[in-house]
Amino acid sequence: MDSAIYFGTVRHRRFRPVPHSFSYGVFMAFLDIDRIQELIGISRLLSYNRFNWASYDERDHFGDPGLSLRQRLERDAASHGIFLPDGPVFLLTHLRYLGYNFNPVSFFYCYDAQERLHVVLAEVNSTFGESRNYWLSQENELPSSNAKRYCTAKAMHVSPFMSMKLDYTFTLTPPDSRLVVHMDTIEDGKPFFDATLNLERRAWSAGSLHRALLSHPWMTAKVIGAIHWEALRLYLKKVPVFTHPRHTNEV
Repeated sequence: MDSAIYFGTVRHRRFRPVPHSFSYGVFMAFLDIDRIQELIGISRLLSYNRFNWASYDERDHFGDPGLSLRQRLERDAASHGIFLPDGPVFLLTHLRYLGYNFNPVSFFYCYDAQERLHVVLAEVNSTFGESRNYWLSQENELPSSNAKRYCTAKAMHVSPFMSMKLDYTFTLTPPDSRLVVHMDTIEDGKPFFDATLNLERRAWSAGSLHRALLSHPWMTAKVIGAIHWEALRLYLKKVPVFTHPRHTNEV
């Protein structure tokens, strides 16, 4: 398995209390975490830990940026009682663009020495500056014939238009020529909201990166702009707003 750039769409659908949906084009990097500095060398438009049109910055992911991503994964896995195999790990994520980064969710695909997918980490970030890691492993895996499915309880306030009393179901296809990540948000056993990444693989090359930058010159600004635009649309539709839990607990 090699690093790549994935192109495609992200789609969000809300079913209750007011229907709401949108879809837009995206691209994401798919990186072998042990080769990031080497991979960054494909283009003068791409840098490591410094400003460029596109860049990878260690500060954009959880844990101590002075440690390697593998060390951070090992520490976090151990703290959650998760066995992390010693095979390759690939990170599906947004890079920084023109100095700005925001990743609603990044996925770490962790393989064993035989390159069998063993565990996945979903690193979720909110616009409130908070981050939460959801480990998707055998402990919370659901039966599935052609994809990996996991269920976990919501543990971090992400959207002011969703309560904390929700469960997530993640469905992930193996990263190949196509890659799909689908997340169902469940309330009282019924679908409430879902999000789908539907992506196609392209080679990790200067040509692929340059085409991506020409198509989406400031990808992460587009992401955060879309989040706020859709929030405004939900507000205008009078969708109920939920206060962040840290404020409801204040005396």
